[in-house]
Amino acid sequence: MNRVLPAVFVLALGAPAFSQTVDGEGAKQLSENLSRYVGSQAIDKGVLKVSVEGDAYKIAFDFKALAGMLPKQNFLKFDFAPYVLLAKPRSDATWDVSGDFTTSASFEINGPEGPQSTQFSIEGGKFAGVYDPELAAFASATSSIAGMTMKSRDAMQRAEVSTGAGTATVNATKAANGGVDFTATQTVTDFAEAVDFDDPKSGLKFPLTIKSPELSVNATGKGMRTKPFLDLLAFAVANEDEAKLKANQAQLKSLLLAALPLWERIDGSYGFKDFTVESPVGHFGAKELGTSFGSDGIAENGAINYSIKAAGLTIPQHVVPAWGAALLPTDIDLNFGGANINLDSMAKKAIEAFDLNQNPPLPAEFGDQIKADFMAKAPKVVIGHSTMKNSDIEVAMEGEMTFPGMKPEANVTIDIAGYDKIVESLQTAAKSEPEAAQYFPVVLAVKGFGKTLPDGRLEWVINTKADGSVTVNGAMLKPADPVEADDSGKEPTPQ
Repeated sequence: MNRVLPAVFVLALGAPAFSQTVDGEGAKQLSENLSRYVGSQAIDKGVLKVSVEGDAYKIAFDFKALAGMLPKQNFLKFDFAPYVLLAKPRSDATWDVSGDFTTSASFEINGPEGPQSTQFSIEGGKFAGVYDPELAAFASATSSIAGMTMKSRDAMQRAEVSTGAGTATVNATKAANGGVDFTATQTVTDFAEAVDFDDPKSGLKFPLTIKSPELSVNATGKGMRTKPFLDLLAFAVANEDEAKLKANQAQLKSLLLAALPLWERIDGSYGFKDFTVESPVGHFGAKELGTSFGSDGIAENGAINYSIKAAGLTIPQHVVPAWGAALLPTDIDLNFGGANINLDSMAKKAIEAFDLNQNPPLPAEFGDQIKADFMAKAPKVVIGHSTMKNSDIEVAMEGEMTFPGMKPEANVTIDIAGYDKIVESLQTAAKSEPEAAQYFPVVLAVKGFGKTLPDGRLEWVINTKADGSVTVNGAMLKPADPVEADDSGKEPTPQ
């Protein structure tokens, strides 16, 4: 909230007709510009108000007025103080924007299973930034809070989230190929979440407490098409009526094309330190736990990447048998994603083909057309170099999967350091543990397929073909699927 709300209120701060004099006429013009993005009704109903305060414009958003525009039966209770920003024009045509978002709020609505309530508060909330109309983004901004709490409750679950102090920064510059390059960071301390699940129907009760002394969020972007996004928002507000939207769909198509590729690249990550989970089955933890995501925009050969990383993993001892505890990883680094993803052809052809006057808007054969374009680029699932390890064992893997003829074909390499430790652990446990005795011959058989590398690691190169055959290190593990005769005279296909 401390970063999203300021952006909502400065969508129209780039009006070129503004002078450096802050007056009532300027407030009126700013209000009219904002109505392009929030709708005139929001202005008329008092949801958004612009006034003069000293040498700045006061922009206030009244959540109660917004709630009043919603169906009356939804809200049982609603209490939310107005949010206020001050926007002051600068000599270089940018704007100084600041706000105090210290607040508390509560509301209750009728949910499908009964009333649902939420209360939250933000202490010491401050925001300050410089908004650049040419970028349609903040060139720089900072925000901070002293703390935050949120409580929610419904028929089956109660949750409470809290944090200590937090800070956030945003910086943006003009991108070389159009749009905006940006970086954003956020850090909060003393993150805690307590969830108490209680289902009266089943009798299931499951309390859970998650804690971390530090949560960090980082994001970078290249070529974000901020101005076309705002143009699309203004179009949506101006064409809320279905008949008007249909009449102006040529303009909509033009705006959608102008927004492509949406962005060139976006990357983001979340990270926890000293992460802990308390549950009825025991204590789980990690010294470090994080995930990251990256995506190209709408491109001909786009890529998507995910990763999950953890260090110093711990689990309750009784969750796994004693012999299995020695095999569990304490550190993981998993990387996967996709490549050769052609969304460009799909998006452009969809924009060209849709007709809002038809039902459905896209022709029936359109799905087959874009599917053919998508597969023509040979998209693939990629397993980047990934590892799972503890003090004695390390498992590494990497590979990719493609889909020639719409059938999967994969090439994966797995190598393990310390495989003998796995064998020894199971061999010892097999003397007294029936479950371990079942696994022991399996790990011996797997070892037999392995290739010993110069550093002592065992390696398995696994190849699966579209015909159903599987080889491991060149040895046939499974032959191709039998072919079935085709009475039509066509070439037989593997089944």
